[in-house]
Amino acid sequence: MASLKSLIISYITLLSLFHFEFSNADVKGGYWSPDNGLDASDIDSTLFTHLFCAFANLNLDTYQLTIPSSECETFPQTIRQKNSAVMAILSIGGGDAKSSDFNNMASQPSSRKAFIDSSISLAKDNGYDGLDLDWEQQTNIDEMNNMATLLNEWRAAIKAQAPNLILTAALRFTPNISEGVSFPADAISANLDWVNVMAYDFYAPGWVQPPYVTEPHAALFDPTGNDVSGSSGIAAWIKAGVPANKLVLGVPFYGHAWQLVDPNNNGILAPATNFNDTLVKDGTPSYTEIKDFISQNDATVEYDSSYVTNYCYSGTTWVAFDDTQAIATKVAYAKSNALNGYFAWQINQDLDWALSKQASQTWGS
Repeated sequence: MASLKSLIISYITLLSLFHFEFSNADVKGGYWSPDNGLDASDIDSTLFTHLFCAFANLNLDTYQLTIPSSECETFPQTIRQKNSAVMAILSIGGGDAKSSDFNNMASQPSSRKAFIDSSISLAKDNGYDGLDLDWEQQTNIDEMNNMATLLNEWRAAIKAQAPNLILTAALRFTPNISEGVSFPADAISANLDWVNVMAYDFYAPGWVQPPYVTEPHAALFDPTGNDVSGSSGIAAWIKAGVPANKLVLGVPFYGHAWQLVDPNNNGILAPATNFNDTLVKDGTPSYTEIKDFISQNDATVEYDSSYVTNYCYSGTTWVAFDDTQAIATKVAYAKSNALNGYFAWQINQDLDWALSKQASQTWGS
């Protein structure tokens, strides 16, 4: 009996060690969704260690999760055809999901359990290696407290039902929302394998206040001193208590387009309008669309090392984006600051895998 007990303890210990090594591996991540024009079978998964399928949907009646398409059901098997070692993670929610819906789910024990159990079942039944919570747009302390409870119970359920399952979350670039409202750093650090820090969408014509000026939406640094940047967000997360090796830096494979007031005044912080459909609808062109715009309009391309951003302009159209130089600098920053890696939103927006290749090569093996 003592021998059997020793074997069981050793097995549990081995599983725990495996999970630790498994979840703390370097992250070369990217998000994909079935409606973005890129088939899962066409993903060059050799460039990634972790690929996120976006998004599982929350049923507001049962608080259980559903997978949006058959491609998501077969996503893990499909991406492993080119890279048997790549990890598949099912992401839940997204920017279009209401924070109030997730808060309602997380506020009651029964709905939390329905959500948690269904998430683990979906992951196990479809061959996923992990789950990713993309709960966005939080504004109040009630949401933060309920998130902490959810994460505590979710991790406990994973330990009991599927101990090797990765658990992550995509969260705001900084843990600070407003005065007295911040993300539950202790619960995040204790229960998540890592945080995907969404270091983008700081500025855009559709949601900034006047006076309107061209601003990079995903700058690594902020020379203006406003502390709105990827590096300031990372520093804030670490100060809040989430260690660097549990932070993964987000990079965008898209830009934000602005309309210049004067085409001859075309640098960063140049006067602009709040016209939101510049270049493409909603002013958020993909990297592919930006490169086409540059080629078709002989646009001028600049790189600003003080922000770590690229931008281009032609006529009154001005676009902030990350080209290979900005991507390389950001990934090098993540590695030199002992972060756990990087991820891209989203990989279908790349052009011939140029940004993905640059990121992977910069990080190294």
